Amino acid sequence: MIIEPRMRGFICLTAHPDGCAQNVKNQINYVKSKGKIDGAKRVLVVGASTGFGLASRISSAFGCDAATVGVFFEKPPAPGKTATPGWYNSAAFEKEATAAGLYAKSINGDAFSDEIKQQTLDLIKADLGQIDLVIYSLASPVRLHPKTGVLHRSVLKPIGQTFTNKTVDFHTGNVTQVSIEPANQEDIDNTVVVMGGEDWAMWMDALSEANLLAEGATTLAYSYIGPAVTEAVYRKGTIGRAKDDLEATAFKITDKLKSIYGKAFVSVNKALVTQASSAIPVIPLYISLLYKIMKAEGIHEGCIEQIQRLYSDRLYHGNEIPTDEQGRIRIDDWEMRNDVQSQIAALWVESTTENLAAIGDLAGYKQDFLNLFGFGFDGVDYLKDSDEMTLIPSIE
Repeated sequence: MIIEPRMRGFICLTAHPDGCAQNVKNQINYVKSKGKIDGAKRVLVVGASTGFGLASRISSAFGCDAATVGVFFEKPPAPGKTATPGWYNSAAFEKEATAAGLYAKSINGDAFSDEIKQQTLDLIKADLGQIDLVIYSLASPVRLHPKTGVLHRSVLKPIGQTFTNKTVDFHTGNVTQVSIEPANQEDIDNTVVVMGGEDWAMWMDALSEANLLAEGATTLAYSYIGPAVTEAVYRKGTIGRAKDDLEATAFKITDKLKSIYGKAFVSVNKALVTQASSAIPVIPLYISLLYKIMKAEGIHEGCIEQIQRLYSDRLYHGNEIPTDEQGRIRIDDWEMRNDVQSQIAALWVESTTENLAAIGDLAGYKQDFLNLFGFGFDGVDYLKDSDEMTLIPSIE
């Protein structure tokens, strides 16, 4: 079938298998161009199919020559219906990894569930023995709690008072004011259950109890802080409470891993175009201004550049992993530079529908959004028939 992008709000309903494969190849080529990293050799990535999780799997495999197990929850294809992009990404990754002589197997299902955890433990035990690095990169709006059976939904809301600020519809370029009502305690609690550190800790407990963590094993979860302009709706809102919980969990996991000299870290990453960030008011406008400035300064990074630098300059660069005063790895350092943020603050005030195309990088935002779904890549013929029924080798 000929596959075209079909949009509904902040979601693209189709994905292009050949475009997703090209996206994966481009990321692999970037990692290979940066040279080998003396890092982990057996890696589990929970949330491995898109964004930072996919970049972590690629950096592990093609930077460190690691065997990888990827866990994700993606919709497979059906005749006449495309899969989700993460499905096609994972299919392409496995194909490329296998061709390079690297072990790569995937598990598709709800990573919050006990069943998928057990399936993953069984696979690691049978094939790899133990794991050196666990990347936790889940991004889900809902969580069915495995112990209580309660379905929790996260919300994106400020705490304490209504938040009003500018945002942009990146499809149309219209800059408008948006207001978001404050969260109640139930909203906060639910968001922490979904996006906090509890499930990360459950994964690490399960791996530890099954003796599947190698001595000196490291685990990493991803977080975001961001600038003052997004603070009320992000870091000081419901998501911020969940991120606080995630960061506190790193210390608890480290304490539990003392007997094997293991450590847990949270890496604070850069703002990037993802399916999740596109739905957050204010963030698309901030990213379009940020991209313009960082590209002009020569310091712009996408997911793969960010994670490759995380591996080469932080995780596997000397004996000590550098952290801030709160124990976090800061790979958002270029985004948060004073000169970058002061320029954004000035542009934010003057940004309008009329001038955003000139002072921001809305075109770059749109391009990155389309790329998430496999569209807009050079070297892909989007006018020819594609096989929507592409399968993941280890899941067939």
